[in-house]
Amino acid sequence: MKSLTLDLTRWQAQRILEALTELDARWVDICQTSTDEDEVADYGNDLIELRMTLESVKEQAIAAFGPGVANFDRTPL
Repeated sequence: MKSLTLDLTRWQAQRILEALTELDARWVDICQTSTDEDEVADYGNDLIELRMTLESVKEQAIAAFGPGVANFDRTPL
């Protein structure tokens, strides 16, 4: 199996984590609200893979940059 290695800054890693997290929420919503069984099955299967990818990226990003990399809050201090 081929693989891809990326060299990311903290900002890039955080944006990728945020995007994957938002995509996860969108796909969960589709699975919970769609009346199309095929669509639910497709998104449900893809959601499993997405979550494995998200977890892998998150673990690596936290190891490299600390737990704050998984915080997407933009509220001013």
